[in-house]
Amino acid sequence: MIKYLFPFLTAFSLTAVLIFLGISLGKMIKWSGRVSGRHIHRAGALRIGGAAMIIAFNLAIFLNKDLVVTLPLFGVMLASLILLVAGILDDWREMSWKKQLLFQLAAAITVFVCGVRLYFITNPFNGGIIKLDSGIGLLFSAMVVLVWMAVIMNAMNWLDGIDGLSGGVTTIAALAIFFLSLKPEVNQPPMAILAMILAGAALGFLIFNFNPSLVLAGTAGSMFMGFALAAMAIFAGTKIATSMLVLSIPVVDFLWVIAERLRNKKSIFEPDTNHLHHKLLDMGWPQAKIAACFYAVTAAIAVVALNTRIIGKTVTFTLICLILLAFLGIISRKIGAKKSLSAGRGS
Repeated sequence: MIKYLFPFLTAFSLTAVLIFLGISLGKMIKWSGRVSGRHIHRAGALRIGGAAMIIAFNLAIFLNKDLVVTLPLFGVMLASLILLVAGILDDWREMSWKKQLLFQLAAAITVFVCGVRLYFITNPFNGGIIKLDSGIGLLFSAMVVLVWMAVIMNAMNWLDGIDGLSGGVTTIAALAIFFLSLKPEVNQPPMAILAMILAGAALGFLIFNFNPSLVLAGTAGSMFMGFALAAMAIFAGTKIATSMLVLSIPVVDFLWVIAERLRNKKSIFEPDTNHLHHKLLDMGWPQAKIAACFYAVTAAIAVVALNTRIIGKTVTFTLICLILLAFLGIISRKIGAKKSLSAGRGS
């Protein structure tokens, strides 16, 4: 297991050291973090977590003797640097959703061109293989990759609203991919190493992001965590079903918020506080309790995902979606009733 422990510890240590140096430098130059209305965190928390994770992720890959930097892996590393640039620009001057989406698509296109794509799918009618290496099949593969990555990047970006949430969920999801890659029917040691590198980087960030946080992931960090998980789901064999199941909470929350914005005739890209974690805050839950709840549910779902086949994953994902949607609906009604009662008393 040292083969997998070393990359984990390397990424963890590099991330922690880079964040510590960033905090020290920030104190020296009296650098204060940019304030965002969507985030709830300790005043002065620096948005350097993403830069530290991305740099540590790439360095850990270069330092690992068991990994060969193939064209697809190079594409993942290059795309992560694109997201790093996005984060630097966003910290300099807050970017519009259009520019953020442009960087996300640039990252997704980069990995697709470098070979991170769907090469085939199973025919649901006869169990045969449908190749996606040319013509309409190639176009279909490109659309799936772009949509999948954009959804997961934005879902993780929107999840990053309170301390410890995105980093903890990413660590658990990366560990799920690690264990999946080691299963005999999958048997992908290089993917297991990459998953451990991501888990180490995310955990190295998380120790500084627990409530009350010293640093934030920033735009680069939240998008990178979503991008890395999305890329690993496709890289070296499709793991989309497992990843979608493990990321049920951020994905369902993402879809719920979009539906709410459409129902209220608002732009789906307009930031708000209608996310699940915001609703739980309105219910009086402390940030640490919300994070712990998300961790527990994500870990439980990951165990289920690792022990079910594709049909079981589909059924489980559907059930989880229904449960989460019902939970969101109940909480929304309670919050609405609470606000109406408060308004009535105020008048």
